Amino acid sequence: MSMIVARNELRRLFAQPLAWALLATVLGVLAYFFLLSLEAFLVLMPKLAGLDVAPGVGDLVALPLLRAIASLLLLVAPLLGMRSIAGERQGGTLPLLLACGLGDARIVLGKFVALLIFFAVLIALALAMPLSLDLGTTLDLGRLAAAALGLVLFAAALAALALCASAYAQQPTVAAIVALALNLVLWMLDAGARLEGVTSSFINYLALPTHLEPFLHGIVASVDIVYFVLLAAVALTLAVRRLGAVRTGA
Repeated sequence: MSMIVARNELRRLFAQPLAWALLATVLGVLAYFFLLSLEAFLVLMPKLAGLDVAPGVGDLVALPLLRAIASLLLLVAPLLGMRSIAGERQGGTLPLLLACGLGDARIVLGKFVALLIFFAVLIALALAMPLSLDLGTTLDLGRLAAAALGLVLFAAALAALALCASAYAQQPTVAAIVALALNLVLWMLDAGARLEGVTSSFINYLALPTHLEPFLHGIVASVDIVYFVLLAAVALTLAVRRLGAVRTGA
């Protein structure tokens, strides 16, 4: 039954100009950034040829693009997820959704799956750019596959946070602002602490880049997978509890 909600949510997403505009804008920005990185690499190639251990196209072109994808997801996820539940509340359709016979968890999970599918499509299209380099260079496909897995897990966590903010907010705009604030706090948490002279392994663990960077370098560790899964699970659980409170009128 969750897949019914996911299918309807996907239809609603792609029926709105916002989803198409975000997809086109993000891919356009990434394509421009990719071409700039590739041009810079071609300029550096003669100098790199004289080095014994020189960075390759994966380090100088693919890695910056992967980081750019992650940075844009921080902004796109709140904008795309803000209407998931807050939009239902604003449009007056939330009571109908709650009365359709589905449990709160199935509703939240369905909307989460729809967002995750959209982000998976975006990531796949974006990764086609560095993957095209394999036609003329020796690209580390295993590293690119690890990065793809990391970006999908990263997007899943952001989608869950956006969904949670949407469940608690009365207006989609407020949901987007709250989700963006949460994303930025988790993104800059460790860097901000270090800037203030605070070094904490716990703060470092909470920061998103701590667990994303290993994936981008081709390292798949269980601790990083567990982090993203736990973050998404906590956010989705809070969203389910909020829907339950709405259902009971609390």
